[in-house]
Amino acid sequence: MKRIYELIAPCHFGLEAVLKREIIDLGYEISCVEDGRVAFRGDAEAIAIANVFLRSAERILLKVGSVHAETFDELFERTKELPWEEYLPADAKFWVAKATSVKSKLFSPSDIQSIVKKAIVERLKTVYHTNWFKEDGASYPIRIFLMKDEAVIGLDTTGESLHKRGYRKLTAKAPISETLAAALIMLTPWKQDRILVDPFCGSGTFPIEAAMMAANIAPGMNRSFLAEHWTNLIEKRCWYDAVEEAQDLIDDSVETDIQGYDIDGEVVRLARENAKLAGVDHMIHFQRRPVSELNHPKKYGFIITNPPYGERIEEREKLPGLYGEIGKAFSRLDSWSEYVITSYDQAEKYIGKKADKNRKIYNGMIKTYYYQFLGPKPPKRETGK
Repeated sequence: MKRIYELIAPCHFGLEAVLKREIIDLGYEISCVEDGRVAFRGDAEAIAIANVFLRSAERILLKVGSVHAETFDELFERTKELPWEEYLPADAKFWVAKATSVKSKLFSPSDIQSIVKKAIVERLKTVYHTNWFKEDGASYPIRIFLMKDEAVIGLDTTGESLHKRGYRKLTAKAPISETLAAALIMLTPWKQDRILVDPFCGSGTFPIEAAMMAANIAPGMNRSFLAEHWTNLIEKRCWYDAVEEAQDLIDDSVETDIQGYDIDGEVVRLARENAKLAGVDHMIHFQRRPVSELNHPKKYGFIITNPPYGERIEEREKLPGLYGEIGKAFSRLDSWSEYVITSYDQAEKYIGKKADKNRKIYNGMIKTYYYQFLGPKPPKRETGK
C-alpha cells in the first residue's frame, strides 16, 4: 500500500488561492491553507508531480511532524520523538537549512536550527547504533516554521527554489520571480487565444511564463530536484514518469499573440535569449519600444506588467510622469484589461483611473499592489450552423 504524506507548498503571501487551485487540478486533497503556504496529501509520486508541474509554489516540503515548544528543552525532546529514521538513512547529509518564527517564545533562528539538528542526531544515534555520522550520502535539508509556539518540521524535496525554471540565465535589474509572474497571470482570465502585452518586459518573465502556459510546458521539467536522490523514499521511476507525462502534454505549435516591450534594447536582447532557453521564442514578439508608443489595432487584449517602483530617490521623482504615460497608453486601449503590480502607492492617481480590484501581495519583503483594471468582455463568437 502506498504511503500517504502531508506535503507543504510555500508561496507568495496573498496568492494561496492560486496555488490551492493548481494543487486541486493535479488531483490532490488540500489539508490546510495558511498565510503563505498550502498543505496537501499525496504519495511519493505526488512529490515528483508537484515539483515538476506546480507554477506558483516556491518549493515542496515533506512534513515529518509538528511539535509544541515553548522552551528549547521542549523543542529538543519533541523533535527527538519524531520518527526521523523513516526519512533519513544512516548516510544522509542533513542540516536545518532554515528556521522561521512568528509570535513564538522561541525566536532565534540559529538556536532553533542548532537544537533541532542535535535532537535528530540523538534520535538517529539510538536507531543506527553509532555515535558519529559520515553524512556523505544524499542531501536532506530540513526547514522548521514556528507559529504561536507550534513548530512544523519538514524536509525540503526541491533544493533550489521552484522559481529557478532553468531558462533565466540572464536577468535585467529587479526582475520579477517566475513563480510570482505565473501566479499573477493565473489571477487573470487571460487564455492563449487572447493578446497579451508586457510593456515593461525586462528579462521577459511575464511573456515567457504566459507562453509556457499556452504551450502546456511544465515549469520544472528541465531542472533537477534534491529528492531525486532520496531513493529510500521515492523511486527513480516517479521522476521519470512525471517528466515523461510533462513531455507528452506539450503543444508548442499553438498560435499565440504574446508581446514584450522594453525601452532598453540590451534588456530586450536578454529577454529573447531567455525565451529561447525556455523553448518559446517562436511564440513571443519582443521589441524595443517605450510605453509612450504602446498601441495595438486589436481589441480585448491584456496588459500584464511590472513597471519600475522607484527604489532609488532619483528614480522616484520620475514615477508620476511614467505612470501618467501608462495611463495614456491604457486610455488608447480602452477595450483592454490591464494588470499592474507595483509598490508605488500613487499608481492609480497618475494612471488616472481607479482599479476595479486591488490585491495586496508581498514580493519578498516588499509590499506590492496588484491593480486590476477590467475591460469589457469580447462578444461571444457565433457558432457555425
